Amino acid sequence: MQVFTPAAERSVAANLATTLGQTLVFWSVFIVALPWAIGRVEGALGVPAFAFAGQQLAALAFGVVAAALNLWSGVALAVTGRGTPFPTQTARELVVSGPYRWLRNPMAVGGLGVGFAVGLYVGSWGTLAYAVAGGVIWHLVARPMEEDDLSRRFGDSYDHYRGHVRCWIPRLTPYRGR
Repeated sequence: MQVFTPAAERSVAANLATTLGQTLVFWSVFIVALPWAIGRVEGALGVPAFAFAGQQLAALAFGVVAAALNLWSGVALAVTGRGTPFPTQTARELVVSGPYRWLRNPMAVGGLGVGFAVGLYVGSWGTLAYAVAGGVIWHLVARPMEEDDLSRRFGDSYDHYRGHVRCWIPRLTPYRGR
């Protein structure tokens, strides 16, 4: 089964609109609906929320940064990559600019960061665990498939990039290519 399919040739505006739509659906499900459901289960089980001084302000600040990283990543995929974040409409070109100069998958880092911020904001241990589980699943399942596809499609260019840019920990200096 072919999971990753390059996007059809379309305008940047069409790719941006599709990316925005995909992001809204993804966030609605994974950042709103599932954490809400987790909170309901925690409430039914009597799991107390955690709280500390400045918690919600810290969560908002972290969430804004994570959401900005997630959105910036999507824009880079749409504009430079000529595709979208969605695997069946993936970027046609290798993207090593924008946030991809510091992280190999800033979209995953940003998305997981937003999930973590939601858990922190509402004081939900379950939502924090859900965000961590999402990262583990992405790392063990989605990342290898995505990286195999990128290596197959972009060859040495991607392999060089992968050798110089980490997946989870940002570089201190931006990647400048070969």
